[in-house]
Amino acid sequence: MPRITYIEDMNKWRETFQFSHPVTVRFSETDMFGHLNNTVPFTYFELARIEYFKDLGFMKNWVDPTFESIPVVADLQCDYIKQVFYDDHLQIFVKAVSIGNSSVDLHYMAVKNEEEIVFTGRGTIVQISRHTGKSIPWNEDMKKLFKQTSGLTV
Repeated sequence: MPRITYIEDMNKWRETFQFSHPVTVRFSETDMFGHLNNTVPFTYFELARIEYFKDLGFMKNWVDPTFESIPVVADLQCDYIKQVFYDDHLQIFVKAVSIGNSSVDLHYMAVKNEEEIVFTGRGTIVQISRHTGKSIPWNEDMKKLFKQTSGLTV
């Protein structure tokens, strides 16, 4: 397996995921060579991230146009490990790995056939004001939920 800078020990890292969302690769997501287009994992990360945020209870407020804060992606990367093809069934895992004042670093893992890691990813989400664009700190309840669902101790 290739060296991925944000993963120290793949087995330990893998064991700490608690949340996942299923995805089936659609024909339209494949390229002329028959494998998953390299842009599509970012869409899968978004889908899993939104479902994770829904599970935490954050999306209800964020989609309310009268609520002050919204999440934005500050950066996002993907590391491709194995090819993925049309109709493959994947589980897209997501977890928080560190929580800042108004940011959270998330890690992603795509698993095929319940065992084979096919791609991984990481990214930073920042909570901002929908009116000013300035960062808004996580409240203590939000931090607590991130920690509970990711096994974080800090």
